[in-house]
Amino acid sequence: MMKNKDDLISQDVFDHLVDLAAFKLADDEKDYLHEQMNHQLDAIRELEAIPLPEELPVTTHGVEYGKDGKPALRKDEWTACENTKEILSQAPDLEDNYIVVPDIPTTELE
Repeated sequence: MMKNKDDLISQDVFDHLVDLAAFKLADDEKDYLHEQMNHQLDAIRELEAIPLPEELPVTTHGVEYGKDGKPALRKDEWTACENTKEILSQAPDLEDNYIVVPDIPTTELE
């Protein structure tokens, strides 16, 4: 539970968010969502309070980040597709195993 009522999302701020999102909510729906947002905010703050060792690497979904805070680039490797004929058989028009697409007319802007 939140310890400090000042940390709560105020009713005014919540109403403003509802207006920005153009939600049409009944009063009971507004009350429920307002309460849930504050519970989620409380949960986030509790997670933030968990001490973590400085040497713990930053990761997301098992992807390690470098010292610059960015994930490493994956290798750009070509992989052959095993069902090329099956995929190409679904195309409406082929020429030399390439999918033919209609020309898109363009207009020159002045």
